[in-house]
Amino acid sequence: MIHKIEEYVQSIFNNDSTGHDWFHVQRVRRLALHIGKEEQANLLMVEIIALLHDVLDDKMTHDKEKSRVEIERLLAELPLTRLHIDEILRTIKNIGFKGGHGMDLDSFEGKVVQDADRLDALGAIGTARTFMYSGAKGQSMFDPEIEVRSEMTYDQYRKEKSTAINHFHEKLLLLKETLHTDEAKKIAMERHRFMEQFVNQFMKEWNEI
Repeated sequence: MIHKIEEYVQSIFNNDSTGHDWFHVQRVRRLALHIGKEEQANLLMVEIIALLHDVLDDKMTHDKEKSRVEIERLLAELPLTRLHIDEILRTIKNIGFKGGHGMDLDSFEGKVVQDADRLDALGAIGTARTFMYSGAKGQSMFDPEIEVRSEMTYDQYRKEKSTAINHFHEKLLLLKETLHTDEAKKIAMERHRFMEQFVNQFMKEWNEI
């Protein structure tokens, strides 16, 4: 069952250059399974949701309905109940940050995966992924003329011009407070501190002399 899903996801993300590649999916899966074990979640559902968590993200697909139909067809071939399929689809549709406009998840397993996904946006790897994504989207590292947004609509979050450094303030440094599980909160502490130190050092060097 898992192998079929892995093949499907790899076919989509193998050549990604935005920081949402197959290695990202694998890290999220490992973290989610670790958190899920600590929190006594359904590990099969955690693994499936983790593998599929980015496939309906509008950053990654130009046709969400087509992708949804493909995933539903794939899941229907596996020994899963209709309730489980609906839970997986609903969760992966709503798991993203969406500029702070994401919906609350009703699945505990979904919350576990959301925590793992957000942890992969923190720390050293999260920092590297931020600059990968900004470069892939043609955004600059930093531009003092572009102000950090304290409030924005979902469309503004997706379409307005921003920078990699702004993204730390608009999303990444806020993620620690959005985590659900105790285990994720523990892991987040060191990664959050690293990002704070990185941004402070970046701005120190930017403004020197």
